[in-house]
Amino acid sequence: MPKLATLIRIAVFLALVAFLLQPHWFEPLLRPLVQDNAPVIYNQGSLLQLTLLHLRTVALAVAAAALVALALAILVTRASGAEFLPLSRSLVNIGQTFPPVAVLALAVPIFGFGEKPTLIALFLYGLLPIFENALTGLTTLPPSVMEAARGAGMTSGQRLLKVELPLAMPVILAGIRLSVVISLATATIGSTVAAKTLGEVIIAGLQSNNLAFVVQGGLIVAILAVLLHDALQAAERRLAARMGR
Repeated sequence: MPKLATLIRIAVFLALVAFLLQPHWFEPLLRPLVQDNAPVIYNQGSLLQLTLLHLRTVALAVAAAALVALALAILVTRASGAEFLPLSRSLVNIGQTFPPVAVLALAVPIFGFGEKPTLIALFLYGLLPIFENALTGLTTLPPSVMEAARGAGMTSGQRLLKVELPLAMPVILAGIRLSVVISLATATIGSTVAAKTLGEVIIAGLQSNNLAFVVQGGLIVAILAVLLHDALQAAERRLAARMGR
């Protein structure tokens, strides 16, 4: 079964690559979804370029969220920063309190239309899962291992870099995985403020009543989310096995 699942994932990935490079090969499959004389394949831009720009936006936002969330988690798990835990939780919950659409509405007057408001919305939305997982990973380390590290004469910085972060990494990676999947779907709304994402394809389909466009944009996002989710989950399992967690 694991081999079959891997083969299916490879087949889906290759089909996605083929569709992005040669979308017209799939035109007969999508033609029943459109009215007569309507374009079947999205024709207002390159699907490959939009996909790459969509992934870039998600990668930038998640990378920034991971750096900030991990830094906050490290801070509040040190004795000197424990008092900041309630404040940190309040900060990372902002993204979940305000819907991404509301963040876009607030960011556009300040930063203008384009990618920046989308990055801010995704950054705020991705903080919570990474912070909570990092916090869990750093506070559930085996006491015997921590005592052994102290007994070996490691400084607090050495324990953090050589023991705590490596052991907590599978749990931290799980938070990053959640953030990536959430951001992949949420990034589509960035096209409402002129950001170049796959939401552009979906919006064009809705405006022209072209179901084929909607399916193309939605399927690409869904397949990317599943493939990245599975890849990161496999990395988590390998790290967990190596660390004995």
